[in-house]
Amino acid sequence: MEELFTPSLKARFTRDHIPINLMLILMAAVQPELFLVPNHMPDALLHFAGSSPESRGAIHTRREVAEFTLDLAGWQTGGDLTSMRLLEPSAGHGDFLEPAVKRLLADKKSCGIDKLENCIRAVEVDEKSLFICRERLEPIIRANGFDDKKTQHLLNAWLIHADFLTFQLPSHFTHIVGNPPYIRLEALPKDLLRLYRSLWRSLFDRADLYVAFIEKSLTLLAPEGKLGFICADRWMKNRYGGPLREIIASQFHLDTYVDFTNCPAFHDEVSAYPAVTIIRRGIGTKTRTAFRPEISSTSLNELARGLSGIVKHPNVKTFNSIIKGNRPWIFDNDGSLEIIRRLENTLPTLEEAQCRVGIGVATGADAIFIGREEDLDVEPERKLPLVTTKDIQSGSISWKGLWVLNPFNDNGSLINLNDYPRFKKYVEHHRTVIEKRNVAERNPKGWFRTIDRIHSQLTATPKLLIPDIKGTAHVVFESGQYYPHHNLYFVTSRHWSLDALRIVLRSRVAFAFIAAYCPRMRGDFLRFQAQYLRRIRLPLWTKVDVNLRRKLTEAAANEDSALADEAVQELYKFNKSDWVTLAKPS
Repeated sequence: MEELFTPSLKARFTRDHIPINLMLILMAAVQPELFLVPNHMPDALLHFAGSSPESRGAIHTRREVAEFTLDLAGWQTGGDLTSMRLLEPSAGHGDFLEPAVKRLLADKKSCGIDKLENCIRAVEVDEKSLFICRERLEPIIRANGFDDKKTQHLLNAWLIHADFLTFQLPSHFTHIVGNPPYIRLEALPKDLLRLYRSLWRSLFDRADLYVAFIEKSLTLLAPEGKLGFICADRWMKNRYGGPLREIIASQFHLDTYVDFTNCPAFHDEVSAYPAVTIIRRGIGTKTRTAFRPEISSTSLNELARGLSGIVKHPNVKTFNSIIKGNRPWIFDNDGSLEIIRRLENTLPTLEEAQCRVGIGVATGADAIFIGREEDLDVEPERKLPLVTTKDIQSGSISWKGLWVLNPFNDNGSLINLNDYPRFKKYVEHHRTVIEKRNVAERNPKGWFRTIDRIHSQLTATPKLLIPDIKGTAHVVFESGQYYPHHNLYFVTSRHWSLDALRIVLRSRVAFAFIAAYCPRMRGDFLRFQAQYLRRIRLPLWTKVDVNLRRKLTEAAANEDSALADEAVQELYKFNKSDWVTLAKPS
């Protein structure tokens, strides 16, 4: 699949602190074709016609979870539902609609059909799914005393075959519920993606389509109306969720968050990390949360009562001020949030403590740019020894002998190919492949460059190397002999002792920060990316007592875990309770 944003562009935004709005402007300037409305209106109905459920991002929600979401959103019998208006933006087979309709009709009393027909709207892009949904609802309506004509009238009013993201709907829905489609943007036709991007601010960077469903749904809420979705929780912490979080912070409040990680919330097994969120159009400070509930009608019904404040529930926690601008949302399921917040209020970030965080080189064609020394027939100064994740698996450097081509001068400019005939001959031999990369298409004169600019001085700089995806903090010291590959992040510092810093970055403190801000991967792995590493708090080295400095470096030299724990506790002034809390699995 073709990348929507070039790797160099993505890497640059990932590493630099650039405000969300400025990023959007810069992206539109660099690749305006992704933000222009196409000359002809693309047809999502045609694109998805006959497509598989997987390609449409269709995942069917279990009945108990749908009922639970309706309970939390307040679509409950006895609540005068005939005066309410409910929207399901991605109706599917009717997993949410079936219980919603049953509740509405149980509440109808002597209400006429003219009033009922305005109570529900459900949109679905797939005609076959909508037909199945219709068949599920029809007997329910008939069972409530409606003849065929009135039944069809209601179904025709309620069910809409359309693309939700482009279909015009009236606003002021009191309830919006459902499970929006999970589709990676690169899976969409380019013209459809351009249209969606022109309409929905939340489709930023490599967002999934469900964020646009959330954004549009929010625009359709009445004052104090509630949105109740179950979907992947990545947008709550990831960079691409920044614009959506900012929208919510401006006009809405997060009433409820329930983490369904590793819970069988769907009929099919999925690798996503789902959560039920209830977002209300209105102001507020308190958010009630629960984590990994038991999936049963009895258990979820009682939990819904606790989350709604009707009863006290042992698994419900209440937090204040989860939402702050576009900042990631942190939910405290292990008790560490209070500690993290305290450190954030009292200590500088890793980079404010004069430690630099970066990532290794991406080439766009590793098979050509990376190889053994004898296979890269170029001038010696045009290649650098490369360290990869495989080289540091043991916890120390065990170099496998790979090198990377370096097409840059020490000052960062591209070399003149005529000055290096062997290098020129090598890249010319592979030119057909090299020129197909996005970075080459955008820079035809520098077609032979790597995606990322190589700063050869980094090779000789001592650094700490951290793999991207790990279950624990894996931090390896590299004395200054190798250039890092793009799946390795690095930390350098001219102030902090790297030996001492390695102890801190391997500690449960650093892990707690990463776990708090980073979305979980499959197998409960975390991403130790620059954006999360930069959130770690660290005292200035000049403020660290000489004896404590010695203790940290001694722990590193002797690989003494007990001494390391003792030194980190002292560094952060933790009491025993703090230290035990940070050790809890999250």
